[in-house]
Amino acid sequence: MDYKVKDVGLAPQGRLQIEWAEAHMPVLLKIRERFSRTRPLEGVRVGACLHVTKETAVLVRTLVAGGAEVYLAASNPLSTQDDVAAALAEEGVHVFAWRGMTTREYYEAIGRVIAAQPEVTMDDGGDLTALVHKLHYGEGGEDVDTVREVAGGARPRVIGGTEETTTGVLRLRAMAREGKLLYPVIAVNESRTKYLFDNRYGTGQSTFDGIMRATNLLIAGKTVVVAGYGWVGRGIAMRARGLGARVVVVEVDPIKALEAYYDGFYVTSMEEAASVGDVFITATGNINVIRGEHIAKMKDGAVLANAGHFNVEISIPDLERLATSKRAIRPGVDEYRLADGRRVYLLSEGRLVNLAAAEGHPSEVMDMSFSNQALAVEYLLKKRGELAPGVYRLPLRIDRRIARLKLEALGVRIERLTDEQRAYLRSWRAGT
Repeated sequence: MDYKVKDVGLAPQGRLQIEWAEAHMPVLLKIRERFSRTRPLEGVRVGACLHVTKETAVLVRTLVAGGAEVYLAASNPLSTQDDVAAALAEEGVHVFAWRGMTTREYYEAIGRVIAAQPEVTMDDGGDLTALVHKLHYGEGGEDVDTVREVAGGARPRVIGGTEETTTGVLRLRAMAREGKLLYPVIAVNESRTKYLFDNRYGTGQSTFDGIMRATNLLIAGKTVVVAGYGWVGRGIAMRARGLGARVVVVEVDPIKALEAYYDGFYVTSMEEAASVGDVFITATGNINVIRGEHIAKMKDGAVLANAGHFNVEISIPDLERLATSKRAIRPGVDEYRLADGRRVYLLSEGRLVNLAAAEGHPSEVMDMSFSNQALAVEYLLKKRGELAPGVYRLPLRIDRRIARLKLEALGVRIERLTDEQRAYLRSWRAGT
């Protein structure tokens, strides 16, 4: 069996974790039931770079039930649940993931996925997709050299891909603008049953789950600075207020900043927020949002956490430069002592705090996100040869189908249009 995990002996516990997730993911289980009967992915090799969690395992089992052979690498060195990885390995999934991977090991794992020459890629953050393209175009770099070493001359002939996150979609659109994108990719992150729920309610809750597990701090009464007011930032700000915090929003987009203001939050620059914040959470998808000039103004005991995909939003080089000493004071909490004695605490090495310090999003919300992923793979196979290279949204009818299935599972009934109402909406003649 071709896999590499921390300890395959952890599989029994991993199976229990997956069972718990399945009990809270009814939509994906309905899709799996249909996939088991119709086998729409028969003989297809799927290469995935995703957070290896119990929820991801439910998705992978669904793809396998549909006939796919799955190769899976981690999309973050600290997010893998080792017991889940072991359970998947025992079930025949080619999984290359363990918590605490080095940078080289991380790229070696992606290289193993690429070496399998998948026909469909599934990505979370865009590393797999980007590396497939860098290999194709003969680009260099440490990451490419590592992958090339493992994958050899493998050049996957991918018919299509999917992308889970805002960060990954930004990278895809950059490739498309440059005319570099080689195949069609479904931006799952732009499905409404994904970003309206996963990004807002999932990240909003799981970010504070991670911060509180790591620090055991009381959020009530603290000033929480949220950098970015996209759907992730909205969710974090909403949950911070619900926990009793004073919330400050830092945003560069004037429309989002105005929305945050009218949502009742104090909106300002990071320069001003730096001196008043107790907890700082980045959620922008951009680089160096918190820099040395901000860290120099922070209170003693300020906590820095990141909810964006990559560990670049907080400038760790600046933090290292300003610090006179560094020590791990709790699991996932590094204390940086500045020259004047102030202490600043960085959580989870600046990586995704909700996955590195907790378990990621609740299963109930990933039910919709991963249903989008499963149906996106099926859609790509149905449209094989019809879609030009580009970034696509999953059709709205599929988005609505997922919403209806979720409502049914929740026991929620919604209204239906009458024939008269449908006719009225189709007509332009009726007025006052």
